[in-house]
Amino acid sequence: MYFVAVAEERNFSRAAERLRVVQSGVSAAIRSLERELGAQLFERSSQRVALTDAGAALLPEARATIDAAQAARDAVDEVRGGLRGTLRIGTLISVGFIDLPGLLGQFRAEHPGVDLRLRAAPTGSAGLARSLLDGELDVAFVSLAGRPPAGLSVRVLVAEPIVAVLPDGHPLAGRATVSLADLADEPFVDSPPGYGNRTEVDRGFAAAGLRRRVALEVADIATVAQYVRNGLGVALLPRFSVGSADGLRTPAVSGARLRWTFGVATGSARRPSAAVRALLDLVDAHRVRRFGH
Repeated sequence: MYFVAVAEERNFSRAAERLRVVQSGVSAAIRSLERELGAQLFERSSQRVALTDAGAALLPEARATIDAAQAARDAVDEVRGGLRGTLRIGTLISVGFIDLPGLLGQFRAEHPGVDLRLRAAPTGSAGLARSLLDGELDVAFVSLAGRPPAGLSVRVLVAEPIVAVLPDGHPLAGRATVSLADLADEPFVDSPPGYGNRTEVDRGFAAAGLRRRVALEVADIATVAQYVRNGLGVALLPRFSVGSADGLRTPAVSGARLRWTFGVATGSARRPSAAVRALLDLVDAHRVRRFGH
């Protein structure tokens, strides 16, 4: 457990805080493990802590051991009527579809023994997917274009059409539909690479044999339309993220089937803990309340 904490935090002090022990105890445990294995697990300097090749090889095995121990604890806790442990959740910077604070508040009320850790991903869904595959997260709310990466299981919660977003007064603003070719020469406001909506639009242009110029990259998808409204470019966005239509036009996109998908993902190679399963059950209940299926 100490080894995994240091590997994930890349810092002995933060690992000690996470484990609620003194740093000297963490350092001593790592030194003891290195002596036992006969290999150095971390490269240490005043600037950084990084895994060695031996440490990188040990990490997935160590996580598997922790998962097995957690499964055993889950079995006992479920019999005793209360979940325990830590649930590491990843999310996008902006999640408009789901009331995540409300969802997690309900989870905390029902399972007060589970320590919730929420992390927003500045690198978008691609970064969250990597963290799931690396075992750094237990579950993540993601927008992944196309098929999910191997090793991930994704429950799609919603799929929305992507529409064009144009400022009032734009030459194309009066049209009911526009094509990607119509927009190819325009400056775009978009999310950075790695975000699901950006990946979907990039694929659409590539499939059409077109190039475009992204002039502004905005990490919070909920604010992209504001940049368009102020004349800084055009955008292709899921309809939900546009918000107020004041000062904007949102024609449909013709000739390309662009869709934004949003879902909850877990690593398919790992057995979900009881806490993960409980959260997924809450997400399913939320979907049924909102959509009726």
